[in-house]
Amino acid sequence: MGTIKTIGKSGQVSLGKKFAGQQVLVDEIESGVWILKVGRFIPQNEHWLYDPENKADLDQAIDWAEKNPPQASELDDLEERIR
Repeated sequence: MGTIKTIGKSGQVSLGKKFAGQQVLVDEIESGVWILKVGRFIPQNEHWLYDPENKADLDQAIDWAEKNPPQASELDDLEERIR
């Protein structure tokens, strides 16, 4: 059953503490009619991370990094090698 809410002067509607901090998708299907969906959403600039080929490459890189911790470097030796 629906609940009647009042839109405040700042244009906000409170959904209650149960939904605090959650992201919602707001679809205005016609003037004055909205559908709210709670969910987790991927920012546009991060969609490439979920491409299967990119995800596989990233998973492989993360796996390698977990198995190969950083090591101390001798910068003088490194400089000699790249000259």
